[in-house]
Amino acid sequence: SLEEDFITWREQFWPAVCEHFGVEATGEESSIRQYELVVHTDVNMSKVYTGEMGRLKSYENQKPPFDAKNPFLAAVTVNRKLNEGGERHLMHLELDISNSKIRYESGDHVAVYPANDASLVNQIGEILHTDLDTVMSLNNLDEESNKKHPFPCPTSYRTALTYYLDITNPPRTNVLYELAQYATDPSEQEHLRKMASSSAEGKALYLSWVVEARRNILAILQDMPSLQPPIDHLCELLPRLQARYYSIASSSKVHPNAIHICAVTVEYETKTGRLNKGVATNWLKDKVPDENRSKSLVPMYVRKSQFRLPFKPSTPIIMIGPGTGIAPFMGFIQERAWLKQQGKDVGETVLYYGCRHENEDYLYREELTRFHQDGLLTQLNVAFSRDQAEKVYVQHLLKKNKENVWKLLNEGNAHIYVCGDARNMARDVQNTFYEIVAEFGNMSQPQAVDYVKKLMTKGRYSLDVWS
Repeated sequence: SLEEDFITWREQFWPAVCEHFGVEATGEESSIRQYELVVHTDVNMSKVYTGEMGRLKSYENQKPPFDAKNPFLAAVTVNRKLNEGGERHLMHLELDISNSKIRYESGDHVAVYPANDASLVNQIGEILHTDLDTVMSLNNLDEESNKKHPFPCPTSYRTALTYYLDITNPPRTNVLYELAQYATDPSEQEHLRKMASSSAEGKALYLSWVVEARRNILAILQDMPSLQPPIDHLCELLPRLQARYYSIASSSKVHPNAIHICAVTVEYETKTGRLNKGVATNWLKDKVPDENRSKSLVPMYVRKSQFRLPFKPSTPIIMIGPGTGIAPFMGFIQERAWLKQQGKDVGETVLYYGCRHENEDYLYREELTRFHQDGLLTQLNVAFSRDQAEKVYVQHLLKKNKENVWKLLNEGNAHIYVCGDARNMARDVQNTFYEIVAEFGNMSQPQAVDYVKKLMTKGRYSLDVWS
């Protein structure tokens, strides 16, 4: 975490500056607000932001080009559960992009702007005894600054907490430091100040009480009853709610007017017994097609990626994507199938896919089986990690087929693609490639590592991973 290093640096920064310039520090622990609150009582409601990212009313009269500041409202036309069982909810969504002039290529990412859960927003309003429908602006006190407001203003507190502010991630220490002044109970104030300090004890406390317990701002307000910050200062301190990126699970050659998403809903119990839910996946899960048009709209745009099929269709590809890491490969396989239909010479198309149980969460099972039967997928290697006593993962299947993997790599100049979990899977797969290269290329470990690094720089080993 960069946070800890920054705090340690920050604490020594001002004393060093004061000493250097011979300035006397007053030692006053007063916080200086960056924005001033203006409450609008007789505002024209047509001038109030209701969730737009850039231009006012951009969701009512949509104009291309669409990007981060001007997302397109795409209707969800399909939302189906992909898995048969298990406690997780894996889903396939299709977004309609017709008439948007949005273009994408297999391997690109779709960015989605989610909204926070209304019940979390309401609870914050209740705890802080605030009328969330108050219309306000936060205006930058530094008139020279380019950033006039922390988020689009004027708007209501409800809109800000729903669309513009991140209320579900554990807050960073600078937020706790600023909030401490509003705790009337001295022990609670001390607790907050300590977590924001650079002492070893403070860092450990922040790590256990905030980070590991996954306490968001609502949980902190609930667990510290004397903490009653003004809601406008809270809105100034909270970070912006960010767009969420998903690997596009379709090919524009086959689906020019649709973007497919494959995602798993995030839901877990924290150490404090609270149920935390992923913002975007739970919001997407409730997007029911055709129920009520406004309910099924998703603000989105496309982000270009370096994750690209080889220029020559005849180049073999090895795709490794367990779980929702299958997403971009659905697009790749669709595209290679389309190229074959056009009479192109398509090289070997090899997939290594993994899930927990064959009968529960084997995603896109029918489609993959059909592609395999039709010969469009040359190899379909599937690892079911929990269907037998010992765990079997994609890297074990790669080891099992190591001669074939090396042949494709060495003689066929195959391109390798890895998509999914960065923390374990991507690293384990990379180590497996080191082993295969060392064994069949008669190389030492350092040479094998170098060989794989060279594949990466040449664009023959591509990663699309997340943690």
